Amino acid sequence: MLDLKLLRTFVAVAETASFTLAAELLNSTQSTVSQHLGRLEAAVGQSLINRSSRPIAPTSSGERLLGYARRLLALQNEAQVLFADPSGTTSIRIGVPDDIVTSAMSRRFADFAALHREIRLDVTTGLSRDLKKRFRAGEFDIAIVKEAVADGDARATFPEPLGWFEGNASGAWHDPIPLVTFPPGGLYRDLMIDRIERERRRWYIAFTGNSLASVLSAVEAGLGVSVLPINTTEAYAVGVSSIFPAETALNLSVYAWETSGQAGELLKAILSVTARR
Repeated sequence: MLDLKLLRTFVAVAETASFTLAAELLNSTQSTVSQHLGRLEAAVGQSLINRSSRPIAPTSSGERLLGYARRLLALQNEAQVLFADPSGTTSIRIGVPDDIVTSAMSRRFADFAALHREIRLDVTTGLSRDLKKRFRAGEFDIAIVKEAVADGDARATFPEPLGWFEGNASGAWHDPIPLVTFPPGGLYRDLMIDRIERERRRWYIAFTGNSLASVLSAVEAGLGVSVLPINTTEAYAVGVSSIFPAETALNLSVYAWETSGQAGELLKAILSVTARR
């Protein structure tokens, strides 16, 4: 590999047509410039500067190398600029259910990112049980999960009222009851199935969606009923179903390993939004 320091000397000599001017440009000495050029010529096995011409000029081999040398030096400068900028070099990992990433939460993320360009926010959405397991395994710095009972180390806990919902145009539901739900492992899915079986009703899964938006759209379209957080349904043509009374509220628990520094600052921002849900 060609030494970039030697290439810089070669480019300086070629562009100034003078060993003396090249030395001044590089804040070096004329003898050092000559040594660098000699080492580069030895490395490529070619004479690169015609020292007998007046003014001195690149040889044919030097002309061929000059363009490559300039590009290599430009790439080095770009890399130095890149690594001199700390933007996005430190990560804060956040695990949340997808309905938590609201416009209000995203604005808080944006405000935090504007103040801390060095921080990259790595946000993962998923089912609460999986998110909590991954938080305990150290994969997240902050996690928001929905659960029946919060652990003692939760930084804060907020109630999340639930209801049975159906499309506004839906009729009466008869057994077997069609359910619109999240994939296996979801809390709402388990609540629905447990409730229906306690009531000794028959049921089947009519639709499974991986996101809150897909589940709400399916309920709106009349595919079935679903247990959902009450405060997530306003934008959809759905209403509270009379098929069963409201379920007991879940806890919206916030967990974090750190409460100080930048992670603590972000935690406060997240709590301020979550408290108003």
